Amino acid sequence: MRSLPVMTAPLIDPFQRAVTYLRVSVTDRCDFRCNYCMSENMTFLPKRDLLTLEELDTVSTAFIRLGVRKLRITGGEPLVRRNILSYFRATARHLESGALDELTLTTNGSQLHRFAPDLAALGVRRVNISLDTLDEEKFARITRWGRLAQVMRGIDAAQSAGLRVKINTVALKGLNEDELFTLTDWCASRDMDLTFIEVMPMGDMGEEDRLDQYWPLSDLRAQLATRYTLTDLPDRTGGPARYVRLEETSQRIGFITPLSHNFCESCNRVRLTCTGELYMCLGQEDRADLRPALRDRHTGPLEDAIRAAIRLKPKGHDFDYSRQEVAGQMPRHMSHTGG
Repeated sequence: MRSLPVMTAPLIDPFQRAVTYLRVSVTDRCDFRCNYCMSENMTFLPKRDLLTLEELDTVSTAFIRLGVRKLRITGGEPLVRRNILSYFRATARHLESGALDELTLTTNGSQLHRFAPDLAALGVRRVNISLDTLDEEKFARITRWGRLAQVMRGIDAAQSAGLRVKINTVALKGLNEDELFTLTDWCASRDMDLTFIEVMPMGDMGEEDRLDQYWPLSDLRAQLATRYTLTDLPDRTGGPARYVRLEETSQRIGFITPLSHNFCESCNRVRLTCTGELYMCLGQEDRADLRPALRDRHTGPLEDAIRAAIRLKPKGHDFDYSRQEVAGQMPRHMSHTGG
């Protein structure tokens, strides 16, 4: 198998951070309508506006040639994209050559019962599954369209296929506060890591709702400490989470705190949308359109465009919930950027 050309120079942003992690949104569509992520009646992009799977592979390959070592596939819900396994098959060649360390995805779990065995066979070793509650009624309220039993079936399929599962839970004040220990114990019983995420001010659902939903993870951690012994861990997985070990269960708990304590100083990632726009920061509107260079049919212009975009990567976001107002709010939906 032909290997990629030797990387000439790594992608370094203006703040001397190496960009080694690319999140690729393959679709803005989803079969759920989580109320902190998108509106109930979404207008999705016309399919003709999306990059083809072949174009997504071309961009991913260019980033890998420039030093990206971790690729996470996101959406929307990535597994609702038609023929998505062909993209995973194409990308798997970089795992086989050693150019890529990890190929993984974030999913709502609804389609995992269909895809888990094939994903495992193609070299995916871990999946992140978004799950905010174990209560069927609350699950239906948060996701609007979702069915909890379908997600549980997906989790079963993923573990049966040998995939390591991590549960991502958005901390929602007034909605899942009372499930903190239930979720923690359930994950421990199934040998799954668990990461809590602060709700971010993105989309058009209104500032008052966001303030009502915001549950600082400092408070959540303090509640965990009333029942468990928490030991801070030095672990880093190429993402923004900070980890602790619960000594009583030996499980790892992560905290993603873009509001109460941002993680921008070590940011090593950028996000590619399904339309070919590159966002250098989740919480800023600066972006670069890679489509013209992508369709030039030569790798040079595309790599030049990527390097030019990385030179514009900002120091960090401006999310802030202090003073009882939302600062740094992004009008685009999380599903557009890809999480």
